[in-house]
Amino acid sequence: MPVGKALLSAFLEIVYAVLDFYVWALIIGAVLSWLVAFGVVNPYNRVVHVVGDFLARITEPLLAPIRRRLPPMGGMDLSPLVLIFALYFLQSFIRHLVF
Repeated sequence: MPVGKALLSAFLEIVYAVLDFYVWALIIGAVLSWLVAFGVVNPYNRVVHVVGDFLARITEPLLAPIRRRLPPMGGMDLSPLVLIFALYFLQSFIRHLVF
């Protein structure tokens, strides 16, 4: 395998792993928001606040444009689901390039 192809393959595998991490961040952020909304966890707890703030900071830049384009769904936020499907599509594309 030529060096250039090996480097590209390694880079795409790293991108794939970062996308996988981002999907998990979206899932954890959604679950945490539900737990806060239903009063299961205290949002004033320092750990909950720090984790929630971190997840919001890394996910909001991609979720906000999707929220603006989605029609109102009666209080349900489907933007994480839309973004997860888009990221899975991108991962599938990368998988076919690498393998």
